[in-house]
Amino acid sequence: MRVCSLSSVKNRIVLGAPLPFSVRDAAHMLLLARGQVIADEAQLTELFQRGALVEIEELAVSAQTPRQVSKAQRMTRLPSDWDNSKQQVRQALSAPVAELAASVDECTDHLLSLIELSPDVALSQVVRQPEGGAGHYGVNHSIHAATACLASARYLGWNDAEQRRAFQAALTMNVAMLDLQARLAHQVSALTNLQRETIREHPEKGAEMLSQAGIDDADWLEAVLQHHELSDGSGYPRGSSDIGELAELLRFADVYTARLSARSNRPAMSAQQAGREILQMAASSPMAAALIKAFGIFPPGCMVKLASGEIGVVLRNGAKAYHPVVAALTNAQGESRKQPLTRDSARSEHTVVALLSAQSLPMRLSDERIVSLIGGE
Repeated sequence: MRVCSLSSVKNRIVLGAPLPFSVRDAAHMLLLARGQVIADEAQLTELFQRGALVEIEELAVSAQTPRQVSKAQRMTRLPSDWDNSKQQVRQALSAPVAELAASVDECTDHLLSLIELSPDVALSQVVRQPEGGAGHYGVNHSIHAATACLASARYLGWNDAEQRRAFQAALTMNVAMLDLQARLAHQVSALTNLQRETIREHPEKGAEMLSQAGIDDADWLEAVLQHHELSDGSGYPRGSSDIGELAELLRFADVYTARLSARSNRPAMSAQQAGREILQMAASSPMAAALIKAFGIFPPGCMVKLASGEIGVVLRNGAKAYHPVVAALTNAQGESRKQPLTRDSARSEHTVVALLSAQSLPMRLSDERIVSLIGGE
């Protein structure tokens, strides 16, 4: 990674405006993601004193006008942009109450721009969760659940404002227990009494935090408050049986995306298994059906085996949920292809016959490779 000092590009920084590039510390760890802001001169001076750095390649791209940055260039940057967004979300959800609403709005805009660039890549981010629980589970789960809610809201035909509300409600539903989620993902011992209390209280406390931050969208706040309630009154925190549609969607997205992630006490489920569990929970719910149909039986990013014997990665959903479009990465003998071939699994010879783990492939697929395959469609 070629870098230059932040101080050398001071003229490119507008205090209080979104940064056109990411800022890193002397060890190249992310400090501020592209799109975040340096609020004042004091913060800028502190960054200079810390020896903050900027990646030269990113600096070069940011120097171009929006019209000059092609989709291909943006797609090349997409894996690192998704990676950088996690730090931005963590900072937003951990922001002081006075800054919480603005921070959530800012990172929402950034995440939605990444999703718009390639919705199928966004779905693959949910399906292909970090191996070994890498990263901050609470942050990863917030992004994945929000992505799932957005995809479902679009499938349901909700308008732009309703889609954004669904995304933000999911992103913030666990704001009151973000770090506890990260600890529990690796905890092998039983929950402590304090942890149980925090879990039970987090919907109410989360809604209170958001309200105190100045968020006055009643539907958003209600969804956060109710996302663990059940129609039979056995949920929490209030045992309510009158549950809104958005809260119901949040609950299903919460469960679905959590099942796709490995925990200390269980392996990750496949998308097919997670979808089956959601159907068992609420087969008659339009919210559950929308979630499953938005992802499909074989979502983008899944590894599959075809009737031909070829192994490949799902690029996108087909006309039917069980007929995805696949990039065949091997031949029938399991040998790697130099160039993948696109297969329509609606054809009998290319029907999907098995869902595979990433470890089943004879090669390792990097995030960059996945994006080039899915986003290159």
